[in-house]
Amino acid sequence: MKAIAVLTSGGDAPGMNAGIRATVRTALTCGLSVYGVKRGYQGLIENDLVPLLSTDVSNILQHGGTILHSARSEEFRTEEGRLKAAENLEKHKIDGLVVFGGDGSFRGANDLQREHGTRVIGVPSTIDNDIWGSDFTIGFDTAVNTALEAIDKVRDTAAAHDRLFIVEVMGRHAGFIALEVGIGAGAEEILIPETVTDIPEICRKLQRRYKNGRTSSILVVAEGDEEGNAYEIAAKIEACCGMKSRVTVLGHVQRGGSPTASDRLLATKLGYAAVMALLDDAAPCMVGVENGLISRHPLADAWTRKKGLDDLVVKLSSGLE
Repeated sequence: MKAIAVLTSGGDAPGMNAGIRATVRTALTCGLSVYGVKRGYQGLIENDLVPLLSTDVSNILQHGGTILHSARSEEFRTEEGRLKAAENLEKHKIDGLVVFGGDGSFRGANDLQREHGTRVIGVPSTIDNDIWGSDFTIGFDTAVNTALEAIDKVRDTAAAHDRLFIVEVMGRHAGFIALEVGIGAGAEEILIPETVTDIPEICRKLQRRYKNGRTSSILVVAEGDEEGNAYEIAAKIEACCGMKSRVTVLGHVQRGGSPTASDRLLATKLGYAAVMALLDDAAPCMVGVENGLISRHPLADAWTRKKGLDDLVVKLSSGLE
């Protein structure tokens, strides 16, 4: 192996830059040439590759986003698009590809290896933390802390005005962010896709708390809850018990900001591990961290196996009033 490329795909996650930095510097230390692919798979199709030196990744690990930028590519979903991508890798004599992204990005990488023999390594990078095979994904810790800081401020307003606030966090299919943020913020209720949301029971609990002297409450809801988004939950609560609420949707603010120390360290470990996996001819695989140790799993496990929530955390979310 003489040259590798690195790209970031799908939604950005704080810590991606730290991962890029570690990938580039590890590869260079091992005597490899490194290319950065701009705009994910679309850049790979359009031959938007640039050589990267150690100086090119200096002073980036503290920044959110990704210096390589990211884009979703419908063309890469086709065999013709993947053929163009493979041909461009061949033009640059690139032997391996490191992909920072989530399960959708890994599916594309897996197809690229299956169809064209490109050796690919996936690095789990998504604020949702929903990738099987790694205890944490790059960006999750930062997203949780960003949301927690915002909810702490909402709590001040809720208390000042004796109001019920419903705060929506990201998590279309998974409640990892909502669970950790809700417990950290002392939310009265946490609504997530993995558990059944009982609107009448929530109303009974809220009414009981108000009768006991609680004048404000915070509900944290994952955007993918089966009862709907925060606005829909608010409408259902009002229809059920007449209780009005204010809604705050945190949205994409959770993706931005300087990554936490935990995310910088995780991304650095996984960037290093990705290069080692390529050199060990372990592709196609995903590198992760489990119980503090670097792990490798078949890339397909990222979307064929479902990552479960921590049972204790779920218990805590429903048992603390």
